[in-house]
Amino acid sequence: MIKLNDEVFYFLNKQGYVIVSTLDADGYIHNSCKGIVKIDKAGKIYLFDLYQKQTLENIKRENRISITMVDEHKFAGYCLKGRALVVDRGGLTPDIIQAWEEKIISRITQRMFKNIHGESGHPRHPEAAFPTPQYLILMEVDAVIDLTPAHLK
Repeated sequence: MIKLNDEVFYFLNKQGYVIVSTLDADGYIHNSCKGIVKIDKAGKIYLFDLYQKQTLENIKRENRISITMVDEHKFAGYCLKGRALVVDRGGLTPDIIQAWEEKIISRITQRMFKNIHGESGHPRHPEAAFPTPQYLILMEVDAVIDLTPAHLK
C-alpha cells in the first residue's frame, strides 16, 4: 500500500464518485460507478457498493481493482490500482456510516440547489432512494497513475 500525495488526495476529495473496474468471470473488465465515502492519505479508499451486483462477485473471485476519476474541465485525472477487501455491515464503524450519511445529504442538497437555479437534471432525487449499504469496499492503493497529458502539467 502506498501513501497518497496531497495532489491526489485533494483531487479525490472533489469527486462525488469514481469509476471502479474489476475483472469478471470471463476475464473482461467490468466498470461501475461507486460513491466515495472516505479517503485516507495512508492509501485506503472506502467505497459503498449499493446495488450488490457484479462488482461484489468479481471482488470475491479476484480482488484486483482500479478506480478512475477525471475532471474534464481541467483535463486531468488519475487511475489508482490496488486490492479490494469487502467489509460487511457489521464491520462498519460509526464514522464510516456517518461519512456516508453526510455525503448523501450533501448530494441531495446540491441537486436541490441546481434545480432551484433552473439547471436541468434528473427530475427526482435518486440519492434519496439509495438502498441501505450492506457492505463496504475498502481499496488499498498500490499504484497511482496520473492521466494528465505531460504537456498540460
